[in-house]
Amino acid sequence: MKVKHLRWFIVSLVAIATVINYIDRSALAIMWPSISKDLGLDKSDYANIISVFMIAYAIGQSLFGRIFDAIGTRFGFVLSIVVWSISIAMHAVATTVTSFAIFRAILGIGEAGNWPGATKANAEWFPAKERALAQGIFNSGASIGSIIAPPLIAMLYAFLGWQATFIIIAVLGFLWIIPWLIVYKSAPDTHPWITEEEREHILSGQLVKANDDEQDEYVPNVKQLLQHKQAWGVIAARFFIDPIWWLFVAWLPLYLNEKFGFDVKQIGAFAWVPYVGAAMGAIFGGWLSGHLIARHNNIDRARKAAIFLGCTIMLPALLFTTQASTPMMAMGLIALILFGFQTAIGNIQTLPSDYFSGKTVGTLAGISGTSAVLSVIITIQLVPQLTQGGDYSALFILGAILVPLCVISILMSGKITPVKAKT
Repeated sequence: MKVKHLRWFIVSLVAIATVINYIDRSALAIMWPSISKDLGLDKSDYANIISVFMIAYAIGQSLFGRIFDAIGTRFGFVLSIVVWSISIAMHAVATTVTSFAIFRAILGIGEAGNWPGATKANAEWFPAKERALAQGIFNSGASIGSIIAPPLIAMLYAFLGWQATFIIIAVLGFLWIIPWLIVYKSAPDTHPWITEEEREHILSGQLVKANDDEQDEYVPNVKQLLQHKQAWGVIAARFFIDPIWWLFVAWLPLYLNEKFGFDVKQIGAFAWVPYVGAAMGAIFGGWLSGHLIARHNNIDRARKAAIFLGCTIMLPALLFTTQASTPMMAMGLIALILFGFQTAIGNIQTLPSDYFSGKTVGTLAGISGTSAVLSVIITIQLVPQLTQGGDYSALFILGAILVPLCVISILMSGKITPVKAKT
């Protein structure tokens, strides 16, 4: 059996996994007003639980980056989603900060695998000119998950309570494994379902190719990888830009609760709106760089143009959000911020595959993901102090400061072109 356009089925499955990932991780924040009331917890407890999650998430990024490079994309995804699905179900029996933190840590390790895995699948299944669009489709899964999660979680909570909600959403991950194992049999060079035309399209469009002699392919170890400024450019860019996304993923429901007095049902009605902008940005950023590559045949300029445009949109929107006086004004501005973020991040996440071969992509994606999470942990610990009295202005200003630092990181990494071994 041959399947036309198999690569788009693959990236669609990865996007669906990302939807599930974000439904699972968003559930605690959405239901926190009720959970905290039931268990006598406060915002500092929430910050500590999220920080534990992020520490585990940081470890999981680097850990799964190596795992994916070692055991391959197919079984790497299965391991990742099994771990996080079990852990989200375990949230149903949590009663203290400690138990939530333990289950959240397991969730963080498992969910972290989704990102180096997606970057590796992208590098394997798409030619360079299509990677940003494929990454955008994958990243749109995060946005779609964040759109679906508030109304879905609020509805399940209203009918079943928070404990049963955690168990029900855990089932989604196990269901996803079935089509994944059926469709993803191997990489494109040996997949039995791929047409010869698509195989040639994918393999001929790789920037970094394996030569006939495997020894000629540059596959740096971690020490060698970190000797390249390109690797550090990716690591630094992720360090500065990722906290902006997490400010809203982790704190948007609490922002709506404290700033506008929203309960769980009202959060469910409003919190999805900004992620429509994020989903549009994910697709737009991928389309834009792909269009520029096709038009000018210059990957360096195309990637940087999309990244800089996204940052240019984010910066003023973050500053204007400090003055938002109504829920709809706030949601509109945050939608613009997340549109800019996704326009930029999809192209930043493709850089490991622009610089290095597929055998190194997972490792660099994992290390840069760990760097991103470390900065998010720092930011999360600052949130309770920066938002005293329900004023989140200082948090938005912090996000605005991070944007130009991300741009500087990209500029300092030099030209986006395949890296060769140092002699």
